[in-house]
Amino acid sequence: MFDKTFLSEKANTSYDSVMAFQRLVRKLTKENLWLYILSLLKEGPLYGYEVEKMIEKRFGFRPGKVTCYVVIYMLQKEGLIAVSQTIPSDAGPPRTYYKITKKGEELLEKAKEFLDNLRAQLFAKEKD
Repeated sequence: MFDKTFLSEKANTSYDSVMAFQRLVRKLTKENLWLYILSLLKEGPLYGYEVEKMIEKRFGFRPGKVTCYVVIYMLQKEGLIAVSQTIPSDAGPPRTYYKITKKGEELLEKAKEFLDNLRAQLFAKEKD
């Protein structure tokens, strides 16, 4: 889980105003929303609105309302997630629940390995 102070809009530290850091946060959060969605769906089926709220609660940033649904659509189109079930709702339109597929789990694991390797290389102590 992230230290939410890095992503908080209220954080007011010297690095928050550095454009390079802002770009890093944006690229690793909103521009790679698929990672967060697959990670959440690995824990169990969720519907679109739940995904959006869980990202905010768990990871400390709020994806755009439409953006979340666009990414869900693309993940479904690529076979990384699938519809688990659709349930009528008393409060509005039916809720379509999504689950991660085997292909999605494999991609998430590959992404984890990539990020773990990148982190190790970026922050490795120099060898003489």
